[in-house]
Amino acid sequence: MNKNLNEKKQTARMILDFWHRTLMHHAMWFSEVQHQFGREIALGIMKEAHSKSYAIQMKRLGKVLGFEMDEDVPEPMLNMDPEKMEALCRSVAVNWLANDGIWFQAVEFSRGMYDAKRCNDSTWAQFSPFEAWSIKRLLGLGENPGLEGLKKALNNRLYAYVNEQSFEDESENSFVFKMNDCRVQSARKRKGLDDYPCKSGGLVEYSTFAEAIDSRIKTECIGCPPDPHPEEWFCAWRFGLDS
Repeated sequence: MNKNLNEKKQTARMILDFWHRTLMHHAMWFSEVQHQFGREIALGIMKEAHSKSYAIQMKRLGKVLGFEMDEDVPEPMLNMDPEKMEALCRSVAVNWLANDGIWFQAVEFSRGMYDAKRCNDSTWAQFSPFEAWSIKRLLGLGENPGLEGLKKALNNRLYAYVNEQSFEDESENSFVFKMNDCRVQSARKRKGLDDYPCKSGGLVEYSTFAEAIDSRIKTECIGCPPDPHPEEWFCAWRFGLDS
């Protein structure tokens, strides 16, 4: 029995590793297509490839695991309690943040802080516009949804399920976005550590995200560590649309 259990564990590990390999292969395909043809063309090709691949994969998994699909959503997910689904959504988002932090530390411990920050900022330059593109597809925001579209997009980022954030309208053509509670910075504060100096990454992250939502939107940093900031927020950004 123990031998059978060990064999099943090994098969289970293999299955999970297959998923990891599939995700990495997907990412590598996108990376190479982007390298060859540029981001916009690569995103269009990925949209087509992902749509077809997802349908094939979920149909095959459904046959093995015994679930049906409701359009593009597995029925077991639709049968979950709203509270449990919300908890799952948050857990996935927190896992994303943990994965990001683990990658940062892995580079830092191997190559030092300078290289970790350099890799971090370059990664955000790739991920932030991709996340914006993904959200635009998910919400059907259209090509240039303006500042209201950007607000909706910011409320659907992974960060929105991890941190606490708020908006403050300034005029018809601008608003201020504040990160009132940041999971990473709050953890450092509890440990008596200084803020992590994330401004270089933030400048890349927020500007590329806003431009990917609507190319007319400009981003201004009001404050982000190592800048001093009030107790009620860790970083704040102004988004404006030329009239």
